Amino acid sequence: MGEADARIRSAGLTAEPIRDAATVVVLRHDAGGARVLMGQRGASAVFMPSKYVFPGGGVDPSDRIAPRRGLLSPLCADRLRAHPLDAAPDPDTLATAALREMVEETGLHLSHPPASAPEVAPEPMREPDLRFIFRAITPPGRSRRFDARFFVIDAARIAGDLDDFSDASDELGHLHWIALTDARALDLPFITEVVLAEVAATLNGAPDHGVPFFDNSGPVPTFCRL
Repeated sequence: MGEADARIRSAGLTAEPIRDAATVVVLRHDAGGARVLMGQRGASAVFMPSKYVFPGGGVDPSDRIAPRRGLLSPLCADRLRAHPLDAAPDPDTLATAALREMVEETGLHLSHPPASAPEVAPEPMREPDLRFIFRAITPPGRSRRFDARFFVIDAARIAGDLDDFSDASDELGHLHWIALTDARALDLPFITEVVLAEVAATLNGAPDHGVPFFDNSGPVPTFCRL
């Protein structure tokens, strides 16, 4: 996780910084059913020690300088723009941060098909790589606070060996694929449990009523769909 772009978003002497963040739920479908990639935070970590989480972290200044385009559908981009806080990153910056965190923490890279030769008919337009599925702002009083956007990416979009984490940083330990039905038995943050339930509901055909948003930026927690 790189140095996050932190800023104060509420008034008062006790205001805490809320950092923009992006998290990736890498979803793998194989003979064992649906599985997600998770890792364990270190026991000495200031935020959520020893918890199992998805790859993710704070938005870095570098993500804003040259964001990658075309990773999101127009609908996801519109939903990411909803209910902005001060100086919120644009959708492409958030998607770029999500992929950077995935590369850093897992060593896995996104795969793109090579460009078509000039004399060859262009390939059909590629579906967006990331789908925005969840947003949550950490409540006050925690050691760290994030405005976290969660994205799903199909593991079929990943290049190379899905079980090779040799290029991963030491941010997460015990990286492994775990069945959706088993993941909730791990030591998870509450919001991670909620995201897992949302992913499971989507896979089971739940209608799209918008992206859930747990907003703890103000004095009273609120919930809406983006």
